[in-house]
Amino acid sequence: MRTPTGDLSGGPSSELGRTQPIFGPELGEFDASDRRNAAEGDDKGVKTGTTTVGIKTAEGVVLATDMRASLGRMVSSKDVQKVEQIHPTGALTIAGGVSAAQNLISTLRAETNLYEARRGNDMSMQALSTLTGNLLRTGAFYIVQPILGGVDETGAHVYSIDPLGSVIEEEYTVTGSGSQYALGVLEQEYRDDLTVEEAKTAATKAIKSAVERDVASGNGINIAVVTEDGVEITRHKEFDDLL
Repeated sequence: MRTPTGDLSGGPSSELGRTQPIFGPELGEFDASDRRNAAEGDDKGVKTGTTTVGIKTAEGVVLATDMRASLGRMVSSKDVQKVEQIHPTGALTIAGGVSAAQNLISTLRAETNLYEARRGNDMSMQALSTLTGNLLRTGAFYIVQPILGGVDETGAHVYSIDPLGSVIEEEYTVTGSGSQYALGVLEQEYRDDLTVEEAKTAATKAIKSAVERDVASGNGINIAVVTEDGVEITRHKEFDDLL
C-alpha cells in the first residue's frame, strides 16, 4: 500500500510530482491568476454586495450574513446562501463575486475531506485559514473576501481574510459593502464574555443596521453557529425572529 504524501508539512510529493508548499492545496496548483487579474477591469459577474459578520465566543463562533445578490444596480437574487459549512467544525462567509466564492467553497470542502482521509484527523483552524489565504493569493478566486469561523482543540477562532490572501485572527470582524454600518454596532455590542445566544443577537443587530443603510445588502439573514459539536445554519427573512 502506498503511503500518502504531499502533506502540509512542506515535504516532497511523489503523487503531485513537485515539492508541496507549506499549507498548500492537496489538489494541486491553480494557474488562472493571470487570466483573473487581466479580467479585473471587465468583471461584470454577479456580486453579493453583502454584509457579513463573525463573532468569537468562549462556546463557539457566530457568523451572520444578509441574503441579497446584485448585478450592477439590479437585485439579481433575494435568497442567497452566503455562509456555508466547509469543515466538520468550520464555516465560511462570502463577500464578492458569487462564482468565485462558490468555487472557493467547493475547493475548501474537497481539501478538508482529503486531509481527513489521508491523516485520520480534522484540519486545524490555523491550517485551514492559511490554506484559504494561500488559495486567494493565487488569484484563481478573484475577488472574494471571506470570514472563516471554526472550533478546534485549541478553542474558537474567527479569521478575516482579504482578497489578496492576508489572514488576521480577530475577536469579531465584518466584510462587505455594509461593513461600516455593522462594525459600529459590534463596537457597542461586543464583550469578551458573550454567550452564543448573545452573539447571535449582536450579529443580527449588526446585519439589520447594514441592511437599513446599504442598498447592496438586504432580504433577510443567514446565521451559522459553530461549536465543537458541528455547524448549524439557519435562514430568516425577518430579523425580529432573532431579536
